Amino acid sequence: MHNHQDIQQKLQQLELKLRRELLLIIKDVSPDSAELVKTAILGDIIDFMPKVKLANTELFTQLMKLDAALCQLELGLYGLCSDCEMEIEMSRLINEPTEQRCASCQRKYMNEHRLELRLSH
Repeated sequence: MHNHQDIQQKLQQLELKLRRELLLIIKDVSPDSAELVKTAILGDIIDFMPKVKLANTELFTQLMKLDAALCQLELGLYGLCSDCEMEIEMSRLINEPTEQRCASCQRKYMNEHRLELRLSH
């Protein structure tokens, strides 16, 4: 997963998987919206989800992270930590291709936000 094409392919596979998951949910919530989920660009799907009360879901969070990763890839910034701008460890990106933080910044983030993270679950 070192080159641009491999990363893009892995992110596209993740996008297909997330769209399939959303289709399963959307058929109960808003059956008329299935075509949107199948064909719309990712940003439009993300904008649509709060309208059908799906903004507080793990799926919404995953789609947001995927969109960020795709934008970073397009800009040549993929793999850089959103906090310190150093390279994210390859093992983290292999495990989670939408990772936004290096291990050090992730620990700091979790430590600083542990109370609000605990309250939200």
